[in-house]
Amino acid sequence: MLTGVLWGMIGVFLIPLYQTTRRGDIWETMLALSSVATKSSLIMVLVSVMRDDWMMGLVGVITLSVGNAGFMLLAHLLRRMAQTGR
Repeated sequence: MLTGVLWGMIGVFLIPLYQTTRRGDIWETMLALSSVATKSSLIMVLVSVMRDDWMMGLVGVITLSVGNAGFMLLAHLLRRMAQTGR
């Protein structure tokens, strides 16, 4: 059952990757990449549960909780720089 969930998560994982290939605003691209980071962390947690490897799950949880904050700050900084024209 968890293998089916994993394949479903990988399928959903591909949707934001498609969004990054399209030409668009840098803000949309950054949000799509942030979504990829979140989904990869959740996949990491699911695989850790399947393998009963809690160290991998711990890395997934840390990436999930800390990784996107820095990425969103970078996106906001790029947006402000684009607005000011630098």
